[in-house]
Amino acid sequence: MTVEELTRPVSRRVLGTETLLVLGLSLGKSAVYAVVSIIAKLTAEGPLSKQTAALNTSHSPSRPWLDLTYQLLGIGFALLPVLLAVHLLARDPGDPARTLGVDFRRPGTDLARGAGLAALIGLPGLALFWAAAQLGVNATVVPAGLPDVWWAVPVLILAAAQNAVLEEVIVVGYLVTRLRQLGWRVGAVLTASALLRGSYHLYQGFGAFVGNAVMGVVFGLFYLRTRRVMPLIVAHTLLDIVAFVGYALLPKSWFGWL
Repeated sequence: MTVEELTRPVSRRVLGTETLLVLGLSLGKSAVYAVVSIIAKLTAEGPLSKQTAALNTSHSPSRPWLDLTYQLLGIGFALLPVLLAVHLLARDPGDPARTLGVDFRRPGTDLARGAGLAALIGLPGLALFWAAAQLGVNATVVPAGLPDVWWAVPVLILAAAQNAVLEEVIVVGYLVTRLRQLGWRVGAVLTASALLRGSYHLYQGFGAFVGNAVMGVVFGLFYLRTRRVMPLIVAHTLLDIVAFVGYALLPKSWFGWL
């Protein structure tokens, strides 16, 4: 293969196929499973509000070290699509880390912006979650179902960071970049990213779908303006840490509204 062939621009057809494959191996697959899950919940006996959506569950409750192994393997393998997306973006001109804004050039700014986004999304999100619970359009969410072991909180923090990196790199950085290269208009790009984010949360209910879709619009607009995914990762990590670790450590009676 010649140098000219190696450096030839990738066709729109190849980019489109690549995008579908990356999503099919990651959050697109999760979205399909979430749709099946919500259909199963809606067709089961009893209302949606009486059913449960459990996150961060144990894989081997009676064998803590085996459980820890499963947890760490799950977190590690879940990040492989991120590495694949970054690898594929390396075919484009420039450094893919800079293209996505996942480098460490602006740690202070990224942390401050991330904390601000977390507050912007988190407080209204709690109100929306409460409203969805009152309307019965969400399942009962259990953010953390790990046993009482020493490694539970560190694993929950790692899980929060893994969720943030996977979702923000794939659904915002990678997907927005590829759809813009494919010639999609900004409105269509934001809609696709937001609907994908909402759809893989459908297993929690319709309130979770709406809330995460709105979050997707906000995060998409932020990325289009700043070209920085790192603040989104910070914000998402903070939101999930509060949800996961808070649920694990605080009295369960405090979470009846979920």
